Amino acid sequence: MLKTRLLAALAALFTTAAFAAGVSNNEIVLGTHLDLSGPVAAGMPQLRNGMQMRLDEANEAGGVNGRKLRLVVEDNGSQPQMAVRAADKLIRQDEVFAIVNSFGSGTNVAVVKRAVDAGVIYFAPWGASSVIRKSSGDSPLLFTMVPNYDSVMAVGTKWMLDNFSPKKVGYIYQEGPLGAQMGEGVKKALSAKGMGFAAEAGYKVGDIDFSSQVARMKAADVDLLVIATVTRETVGIMSEVKKLGWNNVKVVTGVPGRTGIVLALGKDQVEGLYGVGAWRIYTADNAPPAVKTWFANYKKRFNMDADENALLAYAYTDVFLKGVQAAGRDLTADKVVKALQAGSFESPMFYDKETFKGGHLDPEFAQIDQVKGGAWVSVGKPVKD
Repeated sequence: MLKTRLLAALAALFTTAAFAAGVSNNEIVLGTHLDLSGPVAAGMPQLRNGMQMRLDEANEAGGVNGRKLRLVVEDNGSQPQMAVRAADKLIRQDEVFAIVNSFGSGTNVAVVKRAVDAGVIYFAPWGASSVIRKSSGDSPLLFTMVPNYDSVMAVGTKWMLDNFSPKKVGYIYQEGPLGAQMGEGVKKALSAKGMGFAAEAGYKVGDIDFSSQVARMKAADVDLLVIATVTRETVGIMSEVKKLGWNNVKVVTGVPGRTGIVLALGKDQVEGLYGVGAWRIYTADNAPPAVKTWFANYKKRFNMDADENALLAYAYTDVFLKGVQAAGRDLTADKVVKALQAGSFESPMFYDKETFKGGHLDPEFAQIDQVKGGAWVSVGKPVKD
């Protein structure tokens, strides 16, 4: 009897050892790190819920290839050092199979290399894609879905220059990867017109007072102000512009600032703001029927209205699960990588069918919108980079 139990225990041990990290006979463990306590915390429930909704749906349908999915969420506070602690826990203690939808340029840059070096798939980080890719050592385990900030801002700035012919351009930027990459795109568009910045001003992650930066722009008499901002900073800068009664300046933000949460938090303060985005923005009122149904299901599940970030996180998670499904029951990181590289993906959020080219979503689009009547309204057609 003892011999039989010993043999069974050894068999179980070797069976378990055959699985990839984060994968057991019945479960796949995924991780993410979000800003739950820092400057972008207000928007994180949407991102988290959108991701969780897709995982819940998969679990309710029996899982993926017979395995249920479990998500471990850690706080990065938009601080690189917090992200390192979060990622180390996910990799070493939770032994996640993949890190999905992690938030922040600086935070993702700080941890992506340690994740891929540990054999963990790093999927759809929300941040400066090309900088994150460089930090990973161009790892095949990294899949980026946020369009490159430099190319998107080059298109958006060119549109603003072509349509409004500003004489002086100012730039307020978040110090670090976000501002650096967006700035490259802005400079490219300006250089093509023989122009440069009339004034520049940086701010640090977590800053809440932007009066000096906006005052510098007004003193330089800029008539186009480009801002490399996320949620709170977008609202803060626009509030300063409105406080000064500065009505003859056009303000444009990039991908992280063109969001529904900016409208909800900023209200009248962000009226007139321009935004450069890379995906469709739907609400429960303007969405096609299938997306309206999704919004209703989200509200029923979480007792709150969804925004486009929730739908985008859902879409990104869906793409990842398609790769896991295609990889089959004998699940490894390499098999998921090959499945994602070979697949094509569609979503109401995407402007076209997408594939991965060099681990990055392709093609890239840029769309120009303006806040009118409390909503993002398209003022140009999507442009393919």
